[in-house]
Amino acid sequence: MSLDSMTLYFVAAMLAALLGAMLLFFGRQEDSEALSWWGSAYLIGAGSVAAWTLGGQLIGATAALMLNAAGFLACGMVWNAARIFRGRKPNWQGMALGPIAWIASTMALGPVAPVLRMTLGAAIIAAYAAVTAAELWSERRKAMKRRWPAVVVPVLHGFVLMLPILLGDLLHPHDPNFASSVWVTMFSIELVLYAVGTVFVIFMLVSERTVTAHKTAASVDPLTGLFNRRGFAEACTRVIEREATAGRPATVMIFDIDHFKSINDRFGHPAGDEILKLFATVVQNNLRITDLSGRIGGEEFAALLPCALEEGLLVAERVREVFAASGIVSDDGSVDTTVSIGVAGGPAGTELEVLLAAADTALYQAKRGGRNRVEAATEVPLSLENWRRAAAGLPSSSRSRPAIA
Repeated sequence: MSLDSMTLYFVAAMLAALLGAMLLFFGRQEDSEALSWWGSAYLIGAGSVAAWTLGGQLIGATAALMLNAAGFLACGMVWNAARIFRGRKPNWQGMALGPIAWIASTMALGPVAPVLRMTLGAAIIAAYAAVTAAELWSERRKAMKRRWPAVVVPVLHGFVLMLPILLGDLLHPHDPNFASSVWVTMFSIELVLYAVGTVFVIFMLVSERTVTAHKTAASVDPLTGLFNRRGFAEACTRVIEREATAGRPATVMIFDIDHFKSINDRFGHPAGDEILKLFATVVQNNLRITDLSGRIGGEEFAALLPCALEEGLLVAERVREVFAASGIVSDDGSVDTTVSIGVAGGPAGTELEVLLAAADTALYQAKRGGRNRVEAATEVPLSLENWRRAAAGLPSSSRSRPAIA
């Protein structure tokens, strides 16, 4: 059964137009510039193919030239949509280069070299497919197991487009009908598959990014930008497991801003929020990039440092001194910026809950000792169960061990 290639091209154009309208709709719904670019590219490409298919021999040489240039412009827009999706700016020069190269080469070659012009056009489309794949490949560090279709689809598109033309040039260089025989039908079928496959890839990427954004929102405190309790616990668990594999200890500290309720009562909640943001900044500026910090309560913060207890105490003291020297003054007077800190260290593999519980006990001692001070836990139980038994006044199931360096 033979397939009418012109009918297939028209079907591909209508499908691309439908998909483009859908992408534009979702782009506006989600306020996504990349989706809007992808949708516009599909509509322009669909209009170009449909006009060329329906017009056939009725359109003049100039109109055909412009329609082909519009198709190459759509390919450039798809590439720029991938750039925008990655947070990069559009490359206007690169987007215009394909249409300009096509117009210039067509005017220079004239109608006497159809195979050469077809080869050049396929090369332009393949080049845009390659740079689009390169943009998406640069995201390989993010869940590459799910990203491979984003790279394979445009690469296959360029390969399928170029292969028959290159074969025609190599095997039948003097047969101008070779490139317009069975390969034209294959091109039209591939165009339909490419249109559907690309939209699938686009929605896969957008969906993955949306899920990531929701996960981030669920693990980050919106006021301070630090981890919330859930995000802090998940991140710390991973770090503790990694450090345990290497046999390295970990240290946890808990911070509690002194007299925070009185700050809210005296200066108002907006001022209290500013104090919380200030303290979060102090913590971030005085920790290393490998350390973790989070807001685990109202005015309570925590940090995990992959280091020994003594080093953690030095960091805690530095945070306390910097925060105390902040010197916040409002219209209603000076604001006390002091913090009490409890620090607990344990050997490799000590559970996060155990370290937090020991640090919380040390924090209580710091507050009872006059606030604005750092206290270290004197011992860390072997397990959370032992800590709970000790808190209830029951004997431990095994001997506790002192916090070690």
